Amino acid sequence: MHITVETAGVVFKPVACDLMSISPKLSNAAPRDPGQQWQANHQETTWIDLDCIQRLMAVCEYQLKFVVISPEDLAEIEQLLDQLGRPDPTNVLLMPEGTDRETLQERATWLVDLCKQTGYRYCPRLQIELFGHRRGV
Repeated sequence: MHITVETAGVVFKPVACDLMSISPKLSNAAPRDPGQQWQANHQETTWIDLDCIQRLMAVCEYQLKFVVISPEDLAEIEQLLDQLGRPDPTNVLLMPEGTDRETLQERATWLVDLCKQTGYRYCPRLQIELFGHRRGV
C-alpha cells in the first residue's frame, strides 16, 4: 500500500506516510461572495504557515500542490517557493480550479504551457472530468 496524506500545511502532526501532499491555500481561495457568513472568519493570515510546511517537507517525501485560477497566481506561487528555499520543480504541481469540464479545459490550455515553461507538473482534476462535480466519486 502507498499512503498519501493531503494537508493544507497549517497543522503539523507526525504521521507515517509515503507522500505528504501539501496544498497551501493561495489568496485565490478567499470567499468571493460578500454575503456569506463564513467569509468574515476566513482570514488570509492563517492560510500559509511556512514553518509547518517546511517541517512537513522535512519528514517525508512531499509534493506541493497549488490550485490555480489565473496566470497571475504564478507570482504568489513563486514568492512562496522562494520562501521555502526553491524546492525541486518536479515536486510542484499546478492544478486548475474548476467544477465543470469546460472551465477545467479552458484553464488547462494555458496552465499546461506554464508547467512546460517552469518544469512544474500539471495535475488534472480527473474526478471532475470523468464524473462531474459530485460527492462520493
